Amino acid sequence: MTAPDTTTEEGHYPRPQLRRPQWTDLSGVWQFAFDDEDHGVTARWQHEPSVFDRTITVPYPPESPASGIRDTAHHPVVWYRRTLPLHPEELGGDRAILRFGAVDYRATVWVDGTRVGDHEGGMTPFAFDITDALDPDSGEHTVVVRAEDLPGDAAQPRGKQDWQTSPHVIWYHRTSGIWQPVWLETVPADHVSELSWTTVLERCAVRLEAGIHRAPHTRGIDLLLTVRLRLAGELLAEHTTLATDDQVDVDIPLPALRNGQDRDRLLWSPESPTLIDAEIRLESRDAQGTVRTIDQVASYLGLRTVGTGDGRFLLNERPYYPRMVLEQGYWPESHLAAPSSAALRREVELIKELGFNGARVHQKVEDPRFLYWCDRLGLLVWGEMAGAFAFGQEAVRRLTTEWMDVVRRDRGHPSVVTWVPFNESWGVQDIARSPAQRSFVESLVHLTRALDPSRPVISNDGWELPDSDVWTIHDYAATGDELRERYGTAAAVNAMLTHGRPGGRRVVLDPDPADPRGQRPVMLTEFGGLSFRPQGEEWFGYATVTSPAELLERLDGLTRAVTDSPELAGFCYTQLTDTEQETNGLLTADRKPKLPPEQLRRLFSRSSAAMPTEALEQHRRSVEDTQSAELAAARGD
Repeated sequence: MTAPDTTTEEGHYPRPQLRRPQWTDLSGVWQFAFDDEDHGVTARWQHEPSVFDRTITVPYPPESPASGIRDTAHHPVVWYRRTLPLHPEELGGDRAILRFGAVDYRATVWVDGTRVGDHEGGMTPFAFDITDALDPDSGEHTVVVRAEDLPGDAAQPRGKQDWQTSPHVIWYHRTSGIWQPVWLETVPADHVSELSWTTVLERCAVRLEAGIHRAPHTRGIDLLLTVRLRLAGELLAEHTTLATDDQVDVDIPLPALRNGQDRDRLLWSPESPTLIDAEIRLESRDAQGTVRTIDQVASYLGLRTVGTGDGRFLLNERPYYPRMVLEQGYWPESHLAAPSSAALRREVELIKELGFNGARVHQKVEDPRFLYWCDRLGLLVWGEMAGAFAFGQEAVRRLTTEWMDVVRRDRGHPSVVTWVPFNESWGVQDIARSPAQRSFVESLVHLTRALDPSRPVISNDGWELPDSDVWTIHDYAATGDELRERYGTAAAVNAMLTHGRPGGRRVVLDPDPADPRGQRPVMLTEFGGLSFRPQGEEWFGYATVTSPAELLERLDGLTRAVTDSPELAGFCYTQLTDTEQETNGLLTADRKPKLPPEQLRRLFSRSSAAMPTEALEQHRRSVEDTQSAELAAARGD
């Protein structure tokens, strides 16, 4: 049994931080049917293959061209069906697990006519053990999925998916049903079910939190968990612990971190995205002391810490200046689903090529394969929840449950450096006046810190911020002079925090007039939004330009005003790509730059007045290295 290295994998496996060598991709052609009258359950469609009157390409949503359906009308219930390439007699003592990356919004799954489970939440993964549902008398095994996505349900976390038939203003075509990979894998009865990593730099260690699934008949047997960590073949650590419970939390010492002068080579950052391969073995030990490996998986980790201090964002305990771009993660041909795993890699490469070191994934929980490429290529990610549009008990239950699953899924990725449960008061529009809405936001901030105390939490990105580790502002000022007036001095920034209204709402709820910042960083996390004015088209942008020369001039003014400010600790430009009628991207919807990439890179990677001397020197070296590499490539070296 051999677990593959994960740091050299090509990004196809749907769960990159818990990778098994053998798995079956179930993407491709499935049978499909609309159920607009919602009578499929009563009519037992799970037993009626004849009702599936068309085909769809999974994992693309039926609204998208890539699915082969391309129907954007309201279809609140859809059904899928396909055969399973599975022979139960080959399982032996193993279990068959059917996994879904994401189904929007509510899913019910049958195997061979037996209901194996339900799941609610359009952005999070789920899985079912289907072993006992496989019909031993059937020569062909089938899986049927019913997906329910109600367009008018405002209490459903939906992000930027439009509730109207045609996209309007800043909302886009819906993404219903299966929109992330579906796959099948076999696991031992006792197996590793979950992994997460946290760097504990002050102890020169890494913390592993592992979930262990134990079969009832093996609970009296000792299980050992052995971990080996390697960097490019160099053994960094090997550790074995007794797995007495279903959850194993253990700190693994890393002696190489003790040498402070050699530590930087091990630490992850966008400039040096060092990843460490992890091999995890689950072993049984019988009464005679004989040890046998029963499960083996591969993972990876990046050693890094994030935090805030002295008004700055901190990476590996040093001030760091995030230069982010707003990433909608939307493609014309496939909507929220990525066209391919290669497209996810290319998205990360494009962001870095334009001079950014981070992405604020906006109103979407991104595919883990995207996070894999951010980990591997070096890109900071702000992890944001897709918002609901209404407040109430049902919205509170849904968003809280799904957000917990999001944090649990993604907290092991080194690229994810903040958590953002709310954006611009979506779903809590009365937060400034409603104690209940404010309590909801603050409680989710505290819940997030309880689930993951290793990252800053931004409570309500943009404005009307209660308790928050970073003060973040959305300001679509049309010119650099306006931004310079608002953020060029400490007094101006403090005035913005206490009584400024860049989005028509207060930035900070109940600020301390004597110390509005309280040592927290202040970041401009949406600005720009410049759009070419389309001719005769419906469009949406925050300011317009009429030529490439004007676009370059306006971008230069805006970015110079932001980076000249010694008070701002980072920024996020809106946005990476044109998306539906939002034509304010640096790239077109098909990822073509509107200006030469080298021009954009100079603007967005220029040095910042907020960067400390050491960081400025690191930035200078990084720019010189990039320029040298580009020159060598141009010469054909």
